[in-house]
Amino acid sequence: MNHSFILFIKRIIYLPEAEEAKLLNLLKPIKIAKGEYYIREGQIPKKFAFVERGLFRYLYINNKGTEFTKNFILENNFISAYSAMISQHPSRMFIEALEDSYVYDICYNDWLELKRGHECWNQFLVVILEKAFSIKEIRERELLLLDAQERYAIFRKEFSTLENRIKQHMIASYLGISPISLSRIRNKLTH
Repeated sequence: MNHSFILFIKRIIYLPEAEEAKLLNLLKPIKIAKGEYYIREGQIPKKFAFVERGLFRYLYINNKGTEFTKNFILENNFISAYSAMISQHPSRMFIEALEDSYVYDICYNDWLELKRGHECWNQFLVVILEKAFSIKEIRERELLLLDAQERYAIFRKEFSTLENRIKQHMIASYLGISPISLSRIRNKLTH
């Protein structure tokens, strides 16, 4: 089967046919409209998803209503409030669809059962978690050590297709600057 999620997995690990069939039985296709939340702050997550089509962002909102964009999630990636899900505590972040999106939902308890059944799932999880840890480490370094213009240059390189897909205030929030500062940086680069 040419299922996008299965193809994604097969690029990472060897996937036995029996395990592929088990996974396919667990997947629940879901459409999420632009502006809807996959996970809300305060919700105890019981699921995660593979993004087949669309765009999401992880964000925090403080008590003053200010948004802080943690990350953007494109196609062929996972969306999850992972630490809240594994600890079964309320999520501190939101996962918002920035476009009409199509995902494959997986119940966390079903995933745990699948993972106990074959070693390939632990191999897959290690690869995914290593990638996520590396991204987090690099992002923290950028926020701590680089100036806004350098962070913007990295954003444009890593998310080259996003500039016209999302609102500028979200990019500014991701960079840790105001929309006015982003506008100045963009003007400086075009002149």
